[in-house]
Amino acid sequence: MSEFNKLKPIETAHQFINKYFPNCQGAVMAGSVVRGEETYTSDLDIVVFDKSINSSYRESFIDFGWAIEIFVHNLTSYKFFFNLDYKVAKPAMQRMIFEGIILKDEGIIVSIKKEAKEILEKGPERWTEETIKTKRYFITDALDDFIGCKNRAEEIFIANTLAELIHEFVLRTNGRWIGSSKWIIRALKQYDEKFTEEFVESFDDYYKNGEKSKVVHLSEMVLEPYGGRLFQGFSSGKK
Repeated sequence: MSEFNKLKPIETAHQFINKYFPNCQGAVMAGSVVRGEETYTSDLDIVVFDKSINSSYRESFIDFGWAIEIFVHNLTSYKFFFNLDYKVAKPAMQRMIFEGIILKDEGIIVSIKKEAKEILEKGPERWTEETIKTKRYFITDALDDFIGCKNRAEEIFIANTLAELIHEFVLRTNGRWIGSSKWIIRALKQYDEKFTEEFVESFDDYYKNGEKSKVVHLSEMVLEPYGGRLFQGFSSGKK
């Protein structure tokens, strides 16, 4: 089926559930197509709840002209992933279910959506002062490596590490969820669009021109309210 005549996402999702999971208790379609952010490479993300399965699994299909990725749970196994995502502050499962369009519901989806919404609104567990201190040290260490490095290949990957650490530090110290890959930028934008512009500009300038100064300034600006760089006196695990 070509790009021009394949079924619409919602129609495809309904047909998929009817074909593969006709006896499931509930299903939602999530992902970029639901948010109106799809590209020509986007797939369909479908979360399925089926009480007959023993354990959760993930599977990918090509059907109805679409790439389709499914996340299958019984009526309790999803809670494990809710808890896992909460601990790492990346609520992927919660977002999928909360944002998802209901495809089928035998009286379970509304309550699961409510659970997801409550977790999303609560936000991640707050960092302790000790955790903040440790993260300051990690950023300082990466920043010193970045400033002193003369090897372009190594610099690129130190910059990648700094970007991850800075995004995490800004969001977690402000009680916000973090992301990975494209969700780094999405999570930052949800918090502060102006900061996100500065974040992107700083790293873009480095990657394009090899100019480190904006990344260095950004790193120090983020650390400053919490005491700045940290090396001297830092200790971890000492008894």
